[in-house]
Amino acid sequence: MLRAENLVKKYANLTVVNNVSLTVEKGELISITGASGAGKSTLLHLLGALDKPNQGSVTIDGIDVFNLSSKKQAKFRNEKLGFVFQFHHLLPEFSAVENVAMPLWIGGKGKREGLKDATEMLDLVGLAERIHNKPSELSGGEQQRVAIARALINKPAIVMADEPTGNLDSANATAIHEIFVRLRKDLGQTFILVTHNKDLAAMTDRNLEMLDGRII
Repeated sequence: MLRAENLVKKYANLTVVNNVSLTVEKGELISITGASGAGKSTLLHLLGALDKPNQGSVTIDGIDVFNLSSKKQAKFRNEKLGFVFQFHHLLPEFSAVENVAMPLWIGGKGKREGLKDATEMLDLVGLAERIHNKPSELSGGEQQRVAIARALINKPAIVMADEPTGNLDSANATAIHEIFVRLRKDLGQTFILVTHNKDLAAMTDRNLEMLDGRII
C-alpha cells in the first residue's frame, strides 16, 4: 500500500529524517514511536505528502506522490488519505455531521448524500446520538471520534494519525485505541499512528521506533 525510499528532510543544518525507508501493507496497523525530536511527526508528514522531502520518494497505492503537481497532490490527499491530529481541527460553526461530510462536499458530492454517508460513519464510531451537536457541545473524546470519522469518510487508502490520544485522559484514550483496532478489523483499513502511548503501540501489528531521524 505504501513504500517510502531513502527519505531525507533537513531544516538548515539539522537532519530531522535521515535516510528512512519502509513499507506498509494493505490492512496493516502500525505505530511509530520514539522520544520527542526523534522525527516521528516529520516522517508522517512526508508519508502523507503534507511536507516535501529533500531526498527520497513515497509511493501510495501505486502513485509516486511527489511526482504529482501541487494541485494533484491536494486532490490525492483528499481522496486517498485520511488524517487525524492531536488537535482535532473541527470547524466550530458546523455540527458533527457537517464536519464529517466536509471532505465529501469538497470532492463534489451532493449535500444530502454527503450527510447520509457522514451519519453512517458517525454511527460507526459510536456517535449516532450526537450528530447534530457542535464541537463545543462535545467532550474531548467525542470530538476526536468526529475527527476519526472525518478521516475515514472518503474511504482512504491509508489513515495517518499524529498523537491522536495526546490530549485525552486514559479512559478516552483507551476508547480511541479500541476504535482504531475495530475499524481496521471491520473495514480492512490501513493505519499509520505516531504515538507516545505505549498501550496504543502494543495494540498495533508492528511498531517502528525512531531515534535521531532513523528507524532503529
